[in-house]
Amino acid sequence: MGKEALLYEKLPNGKVRCTACARYCEISNNQIGLCGIRGNVDGKLDLFVYGKVIAGHVDPIEKKPVVHYRPGSKVFSIATTGCNWLCKYCQNYDISQRRKVEGVDMTPEEVVKMTLDYGADGIAYTYNQPSIFIEFARDCGVIARKNGLYNIFVSNGYDTPETVNMMDQFLDCITVDFKGSAEPNFTKRYIGVPDPQPIFDTLIEIRDKTNIHVEITDLIVPQAGDSLDYARKLCKFIYDEFGPDIPIHFLRFHPDYKMMEFDQTPVKTLENHHKVAKEEGINYAYIGNVPGHPLEHTYCPECNNIIVKRFGFDIEGWNLDNNNKCKFCGNKIPVIGKLSPNYKKQRFQFVY
Repeated sequence: MGKEALLYEKLPNGKVRCTACARYCEISNNQIGLCGIRGNVDGKLDLFVYGKVIAGHVDPIEKKPVVHYRPGSKVFSIATTGCNWLCKYCQNYDISQRRKVEGVDMTPEEVVKMTLDYGADGIAYTYNQPSIFIEFARDCGVIARKNGLYNIFVSNGYDTPETVNMMDQFLDCITVDFKGSAEPNFTKRYIGVPDPQPIFDTLIEIRDKTNIHVEITDLIVPQAGDSLDYARKLCKFIYDEFGPDIPIHFLRFHPDYKMMEFDQTPVKTLENHHKVAKEEGINYAYIGNVPGHPLEHTYCPECNNIIVKRFGFDIEGWNLDNNNKCKFCGNKIPVIGKLSPNYKKQRFQFVY
């Protein structure tokens, strides 16, 4: 379909500056930004993938990963082609690094209808960086909210004040995915991002200007992005700026794309990162991509009992009352929403 973008500024000589991500690409006429999907057409910035959905799946919300918002619910996950990062390990590289506009034609109304038809509780904009197609996501999200659905971004956080302002119009939840604890040498070498500071700035913008629920992930890459010192810096930032109750997920890396020579992250490495988070005062730290590990569970920070037992993306035990208080000691747990009845159902479904 394609449509004129909203997040851009006009410059002299027919150039435009895109404001959808922190790269702020300045694009000449008939040229395209780094993401591959926003380009200058006769002095206007077009979003070429507006209404072009390259992937659609029904997923558990825990797959995002999100565990303190609408637990047990299921989401309709959609993506377009393109991305503003160049991650050498990307497991979705066929989508994110594709520089050809492709996908199923879908209007925002059709996206919402499909979400409802599949019995999903919300829409997740994921698999590639959603802020680069935020105008399409916004149009879907506004209609979704009117139909009782929630909206989630799975984001690298490399955003701008302009994108945060637009997020506030429709977004309910965001998981911000750090990579290698935002160690600058790692982000420069393996992502193509020389300075990760805009990620931290985006989180502060979200905190100060929205009511969006935030969770943090950190992909730990062995021997390349597994610094405990930088993990500690990240956890200290989270604690100082957001307090002890924001969830952080340390995710296991598996070899993919241009990093096939790397091994999976050792479980002990993830456990060491988890230990750092706890030492820095984070109450809800998790290990991800290690099904069956005890650090998948949610533990009450007061009595240390398991209050949500998990195996992978499935919930196997629930020890919160109707007010999301620990059944063992009465401590209030920062979980938004009640346990969805969908948690007992099949929550994986390939759509296209």
